Amino acid sequence: MVYAYVTLILTNKASFDAYREQAGTALKKHGGAVVAASPNATVLEGTPAKTDISVILSFPDKEAAVAWREDPELAHIHALRQGAGETTIVLVA
Repeated sequence: MVYAYVTLILTNKASFDAYREQAGTALKKHGGAVVAASPNATVLEGTPAKTDISVILSFPDKEAAVAWREDPELAHIHALRQGAGETTIVLVA
């Protein structure tokens, strides 16, 4: 099991809402799932950049996570997330 830490600074709520409607199906295609998501993450140490939403995703392995992100059939869904604001995805594998 590997995890991805996703942060998003929202600038377009409508695009994010459209993304959320399709994101679960896109994740499941590659064995992914949302472990936790919150607009109220708590910093225990350090000074991270401002984040509106923090998400932890799980995947069976690194290859599945990369396949989810690179799948051409999901490009329109990833474009919705990217259009919603500034996204960072860090794979912890």
